Amino acid sequence: MDRRFLVTAAALASLCLAAAPARAQDNWPTKPVKIICPFPAGGTSDVMARMLANALSKEFGQQFIVENIGGAGGTIGTLKALQAPPDGYTLIQTGVGQNAVAHGLDPKLAYDSMRDFMHISQVHSGPNVLVVHPDQPFKTFQELVTYIKKNPGKMNYGYTHAASGHMAMELLKQVGGDKGQPLFIVGIPYRGGGPMMQDILGGQIPMMFINQDVALPHVRAGKLRPLAVTSRERNPLYPDVPTIAETGVKGYEALSWSGISAIKGTPKAVVDKMEAAMKKIMVSPEIKQRMESVGFVIPPQGSEPYTRFVKSEIDLWTRVIKAAGIKAD
Repeated sequence: MDRRFLVTAAALASLCLAAAPARAQDNWPTKPVKIICPFPAGGTSDVMARMLANALSKEFGQQFIVENIGGAGGTIGTLKALQAPPDGYTLIQTGVGQNAVAHGLDPKLAYDSMRDFMHISQVHSGPNVLVVHPDQPFKTFQELVTYIKKNPGKMNYGYTHAASGHMAMELLKQVGGDKGQPLFIVGIPYRGGGPMMQDILGGQIPMMFINQDVALPHVRAGKLRPLAVTSRERNPLYPDVPTIAETGVKGYEALSWSGISAIKGTPKAVVDKMEAAMKKIMVSPEIKQRMESVGFVIPPQGSEPYTRFVKSEIDLWTRVIKAAGIKAD
């Protein structure tokens, strides 16, 4: 009798222990959740991360806290996030720089964006805008490209290494010429977007690609002239500005984007809850209005479309970087 009782008790205890993690996952989150933003405070990535954290806090009734860990194009913060336990209490802001461009720059990158993450949903997508200083004679994208073709090496542009604007220009140089010939434009490197913006506003550099939300106040003030956007469709905040694709560079697209991902091994129940929450949050009138007011497009929501998109971006920018011979800074 005692032996049977002990065996039964042990079996029940095992069942309880097995059920405990499941119950914990079902109740998630029971404490604050950290979102690692791998860029400094104040930029577009940080703004998107904080917008999302605020919405998730309201949705789950638990704090979602953004921690900024910048450096090395987003790779330092990404690596730091991957050191956390995969329990759902550390999430990662993924994006074009750290999860696509970084793979092209460093074939031996210390993480694999397709293997080490569970991509939950994309948060934002937006074009870069090709802008020129208003003193430049070019009124259209076609006029600019015609000049570059006739005067190879005489036009220059500003860029920050491996940023989305840099990648947009490299792609244009590779596919924007005639009969497979690249456009010859001279790049002037900058350590940050702030000094680069100051120089184009001052006329020290004639043109650059820049995120559409950053360009907008300067365009509205007449201090920059937009010639083209890098998305497939026109941006609602720049309705009179053509896409590069519609000017004749077929298939051209170069986007700035971010999303939310979990560490590989995070319980499926947690990922499923986050995915459902994202689908609800991203179509809410509040988020929709806020995103569209600065020209961002809300992408298709869900793990499957975001995972496919990340893979396609890795493939695109690895090809572009290899063709351009760009190395890690």
